[in-house]
Amino acid sequence: MTQATQTLTQSSSSATFTGLKCKECGAEYEAKAIHVCEFCFGPLEVMYDYSALARTVTRETIQAGPNSIWRYRPFLPVTTDTPIDVGTGMTPLLKANRLARRLGLKRLYIKNDAVNMPTLSFKDRVVSVALTRARELGFTTVSCASTGNLANSTAAIAAHAGLDCCVFIPSDLEAGKVLGTLIYGPTVMAVQGNYDQVNRLCSEVANTHGWGFVNINLRPYYSEGSKTLGYEVAEQLGWELPDHIVAPLASGSLFTKIYKGFQEFAKVGLIEEKAVRFSGAQAEGCSPIAQAFREGRDFITPVKPSTVAKSIAIGNPADGVYAVDIARKTNGNIESVTDQEIIEGMKLLAETEGIFTETAGGTTIATLKKLVEAGKIDPEETTVAYITGNGLKTQEAVQGCIGQPLTIEPKLDSFERALERSRTLDRLEWQEVLV
Repeated sequence: MTQATQTLTQSSSSATFTGLKCKECGAEYEAKAIHVCEFCFGPLEVMYDYSALARTVTRETIQAGPNSIWRYRPFLPVTTDTPIDVGTGMTPLLKANRLARRLGLKRLYIKNDAVNMPTLSFKDRVVSVALTRARELGFTTVSCASTGNLANSTAAIAAHAGLDCCVFIPSDLEAGKVLGTLIYGPTVMAVQGNYDQVNRLCSEVANTHGWGFVNINLRPYYSEGSKTLGYEVAEQLGWELPDHIVAPLASGSLFTKIYKGFQEFAKVGLIEEKAVRFSGAQAEGCSPIAQAFREGRDFITPVKPSTVAKSIAIGNPADGVYAVDIARKTNGNIESVTDQEIIEGMKLLAETEGIFTETAGGTTIATLKKLVEAGKIDPEETTVAYITGNGLKTQEAVQGCIGQPLTIEPKLDSFERALERSRTLDRLEWQEVLV
């Protein structure tokens, strides 16, 4: 009997996942620490007993649960009734009236994971699930390959859980993300290379050291945490689905799991089934998924990343083909935007809704704007834009693009002169926009 089988046998009878299954050939596996099919090398995904879920889970049982992602525990691949819960999830779904007016939309919502706990990104969701499963499988050291946010989350939640932690990042990451990992006391390996090179190194380390890598050998469990972004939106909209969602694309996993979350809620009868359009956002400097969508390809050609949006700069995205497929079959789109448009997207969201997002969020807002201007989002649609991280982590991106404080003497006349100068500058800016 394997470690995973023992875990499933000995733990809570309320567990509803039954094993792993290859997304390509359908081969089934025990729920252990593997992520690739041994027959076709396809990715593995968690299987669930949906008939059991339909019998036992209701809207009322969910709402009686904790105010975190663990209110959806029956839909997540853990066996314990005491998961690692650090308050992750149930982030605001903001009715974005001012941004909607600027863009010409009627019903726009922002799902704001820029305030997610504990490290201000959606990665807290996937790591909470992955480390809970890692602990069940007997791992004492956990790790990840990261563009920043995942390293923050893995280090923080490992510290809370008392697990040893070693994370790997590209050496050119933003200072805020490096500091936001080091503070939790893990071992941090800064690799002189891009994310794809970091990831390849981590695959070798995982094979030789036997650590639990959240986005390698624990990836099937880790990725399921993203489904909670689908569950929460459905619940927060009054147990209904939106018409259209726009989300950033890095590996493509987030996109596919929001889709899976919507499908699962409909499958077990928690919501009515509905066609939701899925649109994805990439930076032009790293847009292999957008390129494949635009060219009508069913394969991804890897690229070398070169963009300010480092948190989504994955040149060889593992779930890219699945993201393309979802966009096509839902009548959605996948677009890319320039670094300048990304910065403008960050500023637009901040100025209209008071949300300071990182570059991935700027990519989402810039893409949302681009899709509206191209007539690819119906103004009547209920649209949800996913904001996945906090701008305090990527302050370098907007330095030099947002002005400077007005320095004055501690005198009223100095203040009055500065105020008039400020108003004059505002008028000039509006004249430039009108021209």
